[in-house]
Amino acid sequence: MFHLIFGLPALLVVTRFLAPLELPLSVKGVVAILLLAASQYHYWCRLSSGSVFSPEFPRPLVILFNWAFGATIFLALLQVLLDVGTLIAMAVHGGGVDVPDAVRYAIAAVAAALAAIGVHQAVRVPPIKDIEIGIRGLPPQFDGYKLLQLTDLHISRLFPAKWARAVVERANGLGASLIVVTGDLIDGSLAARRADIEPLRDLRAPDGVYVIPGNHEYFFSYHEWMAHYAAMGMRLLENDHVVLDREGGKLVLAGVTDLSAFHSGHPAPDLAAALKGAPAAAPVILLDHQPREARRSAASGVALQLSGHTHGGMVVGLDRLTARANAGYVSGRYDVNGMTLYVNNGTALWPGFALRLGRPSELTRITLRRSI
Repeated sequence: MFHLIFGLPALLVVTRFLAPLELPLSVKGVVAILLLAASQYHYWCRLSSGSVFSPEFPRPLVILFNWAFGATIFLALLQVLLDVGTLIAMAVHGGGVDVPDAVRYAIAAVAAALAAIGVHQAVRVPPIKDIEIGIRGLPPQFDGYKLLQLTDLHISRLFPAKWARAVVERANGLGASLIVVTGDLIDGSLAARRADIEPLRDLRAPDGVYVIPGNHEYFFSYHEWMAHYAAMGMRLLENDHVVLDREGGKLVLAGVTDLSAFHSGHPAPDLAAALKGAPAAAPVILLDHQPREARRSAASGVALQLSGHTHGGMVVGLDRLTARANAGYVSGRYDVNGMTLYVNNGTALWPGFALRLGRPSELTRITLRRSI
């Protein structure tokens, strides 16, 4: 069913866009086969690795698949708009309306260009995004404190060692006192990704590098990956916290497991356990991969929650659907009953749908400020 659904846009393009064109039947046949093959990208991913989340093709082929898949979807949408416009014109003029091939070729060019821009935006090393967040009760020692949030790196054939190394170099040059990684670091087994993730070993910050799991960690030998992250110098926060101390001023950094953990037989997120023993007067920064439980976090006294998971919705318009699946939280800053929630667009995104239009990736440098 999953693969059939993704084949529907290609079938629409074949029947409504390709069939009416004045082209030889043999050419139409070849194009139709290519479109249907591109629509089954996730099936080819499953064949390559046993998982739709880990395409084990050469990077140029992964990029090409994402472009073709995206172009097909955009063309299907534009064809629907063209058909609606044609029906309206027929109703107004009271007769048939011919759509010139030139119009169809034009919308195909637009779809191809949108997909190319979207893939380029998705695979680049993300730009820096600077934000300031006010926290009530923040000790003066932490006023101006800088932390860097990375999330949804999805290290894979699409985001390999070279890309990861460039991200690490840029991150280390940002002068953050703390680096946090809020889940979905990988797509693939440790055997497949060992070399690609190795650059993350070089992440450096004076107060350390902390990581929590995302839902994708549970798809690929969770315990093996958690042990590997720890061996790389990243400290895990699995329903746990640390207390950051600056000249007597205290700030709590807590982290929980992912909401998907329970379904795979692992400990579910437990905010109470994560905060157990934390100093009562210290503000709490919570790392939670998914933003859906933000109201629960606010009710527990969290001052700032940092999340990812949504990839910002990837494409303007599509982000509204993503928001519905995440309690309305999809991109940027939200005030949740007095708590600040920041939903990061992601350092990268899932290689199964690598398109961004209007929802750019980001390296997020957060400066904390005292708020009255």
